[in-house]
Amino acid sequence: MADSTLGAPTQSLSRLVYETVRERIILGRYAQGSRLPEKRIGEELAVSRVPLREAVPLLERDGFVRTTPRRGAVVATWSEKTIDDLFDVRLCLEVGAARHAARQVSLGASLDRLDAALGEAHHVVEERDTYAIARASTAYHEAVVETAANELMLKMMRTISGRMTWLFYLTSGLPPEDADRDHVELRDAIASGNERVAESVAYAHIERDRLPSFAAMRDHLPSQPGGTGTHDG
Repeated sequence: MADSTLGAPTQSLSRLVYETVRERIILGRYAQGSRLPEKRIGEELAVSRVPLREAVPLLERDGFVRTTPRRGAVVATWSEKTIDDLFDVRLCLEVGAARHAARQVSLGASLDRLDAALGEAHHVVEERDTYAIARASTAYHEAVVETAANELMLKMMRTISGRMTWLFYLTSGLPPEDADRDHVELRDAIASGNERVAESVAYAHIERDRLPSFAAMRDHLPSQPGGTGTHDG
């Protein structure tokens, strides 16, 4: 994949590095809290340091690494707060998107993109590939935002979609059939064109997963001696 061999633009290589490293972080190949092995990544992907260094700010922007003066890029660590923050942002963004999507449908917008994402989500649930399920679930939620036809909402969604996939993957022990049923219910609510119904269904779907996600994430959160115990119930 050497840039000189491929003759590809540096930006294309940095995006490829970004996507590869992001996937490896999600799958746990680079552990939370560990230093990102930039030299090894460059050797494995056969790229120079330039695209790798360009990929790091993208990874930091999307919540996968944090950079420090002495340690360089360090893989981000999940905590109770980061889980809560993600759910809170999703409620702000996706509930509004569901309402706007229902409005667009009532005005004649197509449900093709949402139906295609729903079909793919059905398929991967049957295949039982946990990473594919996490990606398809995220793609479905992105499709809801796309149906809202608000470009700014979609740009905002893309800044958190990677973290959503990461969390979905880490909580893959939760029954995927439950989320699948919720997705069908949300699709039908949007299809009805009733903004308030779509809004309430979207809110219920997201909020319903909060506490189960905390329970499923117990083994992935750092130990907190004398911690708050906020979500131990």
